[in-house]
Order: sequence, then C-alpha cells, then structure tokens
Amino acid sequence: MDEQQPVPLTKSAPAPAPEAESAPAPASAAPAPTTEAELRASDADRDRIADILREALAEGRLQPEEHAERIDAVYRAKTLGELEPLVRDLPTAPTRGAASASARDAGAEWPRSLPESENLVAVFGGSTRKGRWRVRRRTNALAVFGGVEIDLTEAVFEQQEIVIHVVAAFGGVEIKVPENVSLRGSGAGILGGFDVTTYEAQDPDAPVIHVTGFAVFGGVEAKPKRGKRLKNLRA
Repeated sequence: MDEQQPVPLTKSAPAPAPEAESAPAPASAAPAPTTEAELRASDADRDRIADILREALAEGRLQPEEHAERIDAVYRAKTLGELEPLVRDLPTAPTRGAASASARDAGAEWPRSLPESENLVAVFGGSTRKGRWRVRRRTNALAVFGGVEIDLTEAVFEQQEIVIHVVAAFGGVEIKVPENVSLRGSGAGILGGFDVTTYEAQDPDAPVIHVTGFAVFGGVEAKPKRGKRLKNLRA
C-alpha cells in the first residue's frame, strides 16, 4: 500500500493593513487682521497730513503746484494707506509731536481755539453764514430741497487750511470767497452741477479753501467775489 504523501501547507494571505485614519479637514483660515494701512482715515488724519504739506510748502520743499496736487489727494483719501505716500518724502515731525520751530510759529500765527467743525443745514428752507464770522477748520453744508449760502468775503480766518464739505440734494449751495485766497475743489455732480472756480493765491500764507462733496439733482457753486479782498489774512 502506497504511503500517503503529506499535503503541503498553504501560506495564509497577509492580513489587510489597517486603513489610515483620514486626516481631519483643515480648519478654515481665520481672516487676516486689518492692517494699519487699510484703516479708514479720519478728518483729523487728513488735517494732520495737510499740516505737514503746509510746512513743506512754507520751507520750500514743495512747489505750489505739487502742494495743490497733494492737498487735493489728501481730502480724497479714504484710508491711512492712501495718506502715507503723500508725505513719505517729507519730514513728519508734526505727526510725532516734535514740531519744528517753524511749525510752532505757524501754530502761533493760526490759533486753533475754535471747535473743529460747524454744520449748516437747509431742509425745505434756507441757511446763511455771512458777515464778520470766525471760520472753522471744517464746515459741513447740507441742502435738501433748500439753499445754503456761505459768504467768506468778510470772515475771520484763524486756520489756513479750510474744508467745506457740501451735499446738495434737490437743493443748492453757493460759496463766495475773497479774491486773495486759494480756492480748490474736488466734488461731483450727479444729474446736477458741481462748479468750483479754482484759484491759487500769490501769497503762500493766504488761506486755502477746499470745497468737496457732491450734488444730486442740485447745484454747488464756489467762486471769488469780485472786488472783495481780505485786508489782513489773519484777522
């Protein structure tokens, strides 16, 4: 009887490797913090930059044309990042509180004891500012189905840089200035008119009036009044 051949043992298949645990989904990235350059600029920020530009003009660092271009950009700027390049090539001591002697002298010439702003509102009516009055650094004029008249021909200028921000909706704003001050404008008329007769005074120390804002179905007009001149630019 033949001997029974031994049955060879078969190798068992290797056990399947355990499935790797799926990596957790990455958490959504937190929004990047707002940088200083992206912060909205305030009126005080714009005024501070305007002061630096005024000092640069007085010291001969900027030509009048350059100063006018930069000042216009100052009052159109929305963020701090738009303001910083305008003074990047200039000494900025006033921003750090270490004002130069010329800056201190300018502060004595143009005292700032008044409140920063004044509001003139005409809604279905009128508002007038004229005669001998002390002009604030910033005047806001709102005309809605009404009219605002601002007459600066006999005003007392205790600031050199003046901003008049205007909103006219179905209304009008009229601004009259002396012939020997600088007048600049940056605004828009939307189905309306925004007419500013720009002019640069020959005296570098003369007040500078910036008219900004917009008119919607309304009108804004700013121009020198013929024959009206300030006898003393600081009184």
